[in-house]
Amino acid sequence: MSSVPQSKQELELAIDSVFPKLMADYRSIPTHMSRVCGVEGNIKGTHISVSDTAAYLIGWGKLVLKWYELTSHGLPVDFPDTGYKWNQLGLLAERFHQEYSQWQYADLLNEYELTMKKLLTLIASLSDHQLYGVTWYDKWTLGRMIQFNTYSPMKNMRTKVRRFKKDNALA
Repeated sequence: MSSVPQSKQELELAIDSVFPKLMADYRSIPTHMSRVCGVEGNIKGTHISVSDTAAYLIGWGKLVLKWYELTSHGLPVDFPDTGYKWNQLGLLAERFHQEYSQWQYADLLNEYELTMKKLLTLIASLSDHQLYGVTWYDKWTLGRMIQFNTYSPMKNMRTKVRRFKKDNALA
């Protein structure tokens, strides 16, 4: 498999290759450490918590589901989200962090699992052609948009979470 999924099967395999490992990493972090700001943030020079990384992944996962829902009903989509432009992704990340800042860690992890189940169900419901055979947004296929906003950041966050665990002797 190439590093970038090129088919429905490769996308499912890519997500399945990292999601369970990331969840195991998340679940190995004690609740009292989940809000410690020791993870490299999305804005250069900032630090966020492990909970914030989960909030980020939930936020993007839910955006993908929202985009699909709107487009499948023929409705317009504000990409990446209403009030944000593609050059404001740091601000969008901060909104995700804020949105989930009061959530208990266990609830956050359950919400992330639920969001990923919905995304995997969506992927399973679509054909290879629907995911990779037609342009969906700008020059990108739906499969690529899903990969950009789930699998790729998941891999990135797993690296950051593992570094946090190592730095805090949680391995």
